[in-house]
Amino acid sequence: MKTYLNKMRGERVQRSFVGWKDAFWSWLGAFSGMVLICWLSAGWLSQELLIVGSFGATSVLIYAAPESPFAQPSHVLFGSMLSALVGVACYQWLGVSSLAMALAVSLSIFVMQLTHTVHPPGAAAALTAVAGGENVHQLGWLFPLFPIGAGCIIMLSVAIMINNLARHRRYPRYW
Repeated sequence: MKTYLNKMRGERVQRSFVGWKDAFWSWLGAFSGMVLICWLSAGWLSQELLIVGSFGATSVLIYAAPESPFAQPSHVLFGSMLSALVGVACYQWLGVSSLAMALAVSLSIFVMQLTHTVHPPGAAAALTAVAGGENVHQLGWLFPLFPIGAGCIIMLSVAIMINNLARHRRYPRYW
């Protein structure tokens, strides 16, 4: 029991300093990516169809932690789309229920781990597919492609352009 409890103590970590220049590039990328998605949504689509909550979390990863494995393009795109697909399947099978939501999140993690595409906001996309309301449910099996896939492609395009403008950043690390 002592060994088990000792694991929960954690370790001291030396946190690296984040300067204002790095914070500025993160802000510029997140702002640009979200403005583009919002502009496209307002210009051609209804607000509900392109803006998804998981895009906020994706922005944190691809702009503030672009070196993270979770921020790499294959993880962002396929982790999100596969998770959304799992979420739609759970909704189709069980409707809006606690069991469907729990299965959507847990099965999306399972699928992302097996496919080596873990992207934490993907689990939010799976949950949105179940709990997202009538606008999401009407999309059915298209939800993983649009808005999830399309939004990820837009955000990744902006991330590749903005992150590589800074001399000290390189994105992606791998595809």
